[in-house]
Amino acid sequence: MITPDKVKEALSNVIEPDLGKDLVTLNMVKDIAVDGRKVSFTVVLTTPACPLKELIHNACVNAVKHYVSQEAEVEITMTANTSSGKAGKSGIPGVKNIIAVASGKGGVGKSTVAANLAAALSQLGARVGLVDADIYGPSMPIMFDVEEEKPGVRMIDGKQMMIPVESYGVKIMSIGFFAETSQAIVWRGPMASKALTQLFNDAHWGELDYLIVDLPPGTGDIHLTLVSGIPLTGAIVVSTPQKIALADAEKGVAMFRLPNINVPVLGIVENMAWFTPEELPENKYYIFGKDGAKELAARLGVPVLGQIPLVQSIREGGDVGHPVGLQQSGALSDLFIRLAGAVAQQVAIRNAQPQTAEV
Repeated sequence: MITPDKVKEALSNVIEPDLGKDLVTLNMVKDIAVDGRKVSFTVVLTTPACPLKELIHNACVNAVKHYVSQEAEVEITMTANTSSGKAGKSGIPGVKNIIAVASGKGGVGKSTVAANLAAALSQLGARVGLVDADIYGPSMPIMFDVEEEKPGVRMIDGKQMMIPVESYGVKIMSIGFFAETSQAIVWRGPMASKALTQLFNDAHWGELDYLIVDLPPGTGDIHLTLVSGIPLTGAIVVSTPQKIALADAEKGVAMFRLPNINVPVLGIVENMAWFTPEELPENKYYIFGKDGAKELAARLGVPVLGQIPLVQSIREGGDVGHPVGLQQSGALSDLFIRLAGAVAQQVAIRNAQPQTAEV
């Protein structure tokens, strides 16, 4: 006879691969119901972008059939409640995780990666925001086709708050909304740092699973303002495979690992990993070197979150304000969907760990 207790006991044999514990212990199984041979329950994942969703679903079905009854008709509802990092505990109200996208060197495609990561996470069902923290060279208004938009203003709890511009389901704040496209932003460090802080704290973000931060290149004032005043869940470092870029990327990782900064590095993204002509989609030409970021990641003990090729349509998507990460299907959108899944996976793993010092 099938009973809820037997089903629960069976599901205690299903291990969440990333977190290393069973679903019952992790309190991920809800609403077990039995009607004859029909068994239904809900599995609450740590993120809607979970790359292991299908694996966990199949493991639950197999566990019920193996430990309870081969005749069981199993119906599973997969839902998600994104786990919270530092941001969700003590930072911006409603924001569960803040992820910085950084690079030691300019021109490696960091903003392109940040924009497509935000777009892909949104496509996977996550609630996503994006802060364009490149104060001197904001690009997100162009990349999301909102150059003419301005944030709204609303009185919330007695305080005037900015309402982020929304495009393709992503909430965006950028200094580019407050300056003309051709206008140079000539600010000293303290003024730029104050502007950055306002983009975070004077905006009403609502409920967000992930707030992506597109940082400027280098390791300067903006970076110090961010890590000292904003509770980051983790950081992603973008690099090309080129030796010069990798040297600067390593400095970026070292900055986040400084004892007085102590921000977990979620992994490295290798951008422009190879060149693929549109007319020869199977061909790969390693213009900037091969697997340089992979080798750096292995040496630093962090994962490679993704390898993104140098493809014309990725650039074109940013220029026309429609990131390829928004596409429903295709090889390029699949790359960014996998990147989003890998980032969400690393965030969930980090959030499940005790808050210890980064080494």
